[in-house]
Amino acid sequence: MNHSPMLDNDKKPISGQFVDSTPILENPAQLRERAQEDGMLFFKGLIPQERVLSLRLDILGSLGKYGVLNNRYPTMEAMADVEAINRYDADKLQWNGVGVTLEMYRDIQKLESFHALAHAPELKAMYRTLFGAEPFPHPRNIGRIMLPHRDLKATPSHQDFLHIQGATNAWTCWMPLGDVPRKLGGLAVLKGSHKAGLLGVANAPGAGGLESILCGLDYRWETTDYEPGDVLTFHSLTVHKSMPNAVPGKIRLSADYRYQPADEVIEPASLLPHGPYTWEELYEGWQRADLQYYWKDREFSLAAFDESIRWQKDKIC
Repeated sequence: MNHSPMLDNDKKPISGQFVDSTPILENPAQLRERAQEDGMLFFKGLIPQERVLSLRLDILGSLGKYGVLNNRYPTMEAMADVEAINRYDADKLQWNGVGVTLEMYRDIQKLESFHALAHAPELKAMYRTLFGAEPFPHPRNIGRIMLPHRDLKATPSHQDFLHIQGATNAWTCWMPLGDVPRKLGGLAVLKGSHKAGLLGVANAPGAGGLESILCGLDYRWETTDYEPGDVLTFHSLTVHKSMPNAVPGKIRLSADYRYQPADEVIEPASLLPHGPYTWEELYEGWQRADLQYYWKDREFSLAAFDESIRWQKDKIC
């Protein structure tokens, strides 16, 4: 099904600024009330910066082997060799919205530090408070390493539930892996949009390939200038999008980690690697056994992916 509806997504400016929820982390009732109302929470500096920047260096070190970094700058600056990047077919970088080739992404997925950050005690404690139950971190962690290719498109407005399914009470943790100011293409959220339920979609360029149709939704876009250690989390039905990267030659790095109450339904693919890899190949050389197959002894209520959900509420403005 392919539509070209008149979407109102780009007519509304990104005018709001996130409210820092760190001051209410110790007040579960207030935190849950804000989450229920806004469908999102933002925490300033929840994770120690040095932990995030260490992962950033690991990822950029992996990329350096492929000749896509501009060696005139320090590695941590994440400046790209744009000429080298533009020699790649954009489709090879755009698959699944990760911004790098399958070979590059395999090296990133093999990083123990990348998966370890999803188990940060600060994140688990926050989700334990939010859910009022033990959180389960999905092992299918996603890296967004957006190389500045001339043909790559920003991720359109969408809801994660269409792609992950399982429990609607799954929350995405979007974490910048370095400074991500507005002009570098950080994430914007349509605050409160989860209350509209599952929206119709249209085909669109960019990660995921689907854009939520926002006809008549009276919600406000919000964002911020992100710094390493900041954490943005949102409900699976909350609409969000990335902003365009307006910094020439700069790579934007971020991670998507997902969490849900451990006793709620899960889609089986959420227990698989993100990408055409096996856990056996990704775990090669890891030191921490507690990060490997940590879900194997759990009993889950499984719900198979339903492709028809993508279109069952399709509509045109």
